[in-house]
Amino acid sequence: MKRLFWVGVGVAVTVVAVRNGRRVVEAYAPAGTVDAVEGATRLTRALHAARDDFRTGVAAREAELLDALVGDVDVDELRASAPRRKDELRAAFGGAPRGGDLAGDLRARGWDDAPTHDPDDDGRAPFF
Repeated sequence: MKRLFWVGVGVAVTVVAVRNGRRVVEAYAPAGTVDAVEGATRLTRALHAARDDFRTGVAAREAELLDALVGDVDVDELRASAPRRKDELRAAFGGAPRGGDLAGDLRARGWDDAPTHDPDDDGRAPFF
């Protein structure tokens, strides 16, 4: 009960202080200062509202794009079943494990006759 009493006293003191503070500001501040502060306050509120609208729009668009990309698939389930290590990923796609034979891997994929250099490179590039 004591805490509730002191909360009420705090609220009452705050209300009195704000009212008296406004009177003091209006009495001693130059003309137009209060209007300028109120204008800045309105501008700040408008910017906060615009930011919130923007964030809401971005979230809605992200949801639309995600739905268009994956459809009805449960993304959390896909993440849970995704390979966690590079070795698992390579094995899932038929690649050689880490430290494997690269030339043998290229032959297995049918890439052993693929060029390993740029045919358009004339060797006069200013970089190495």
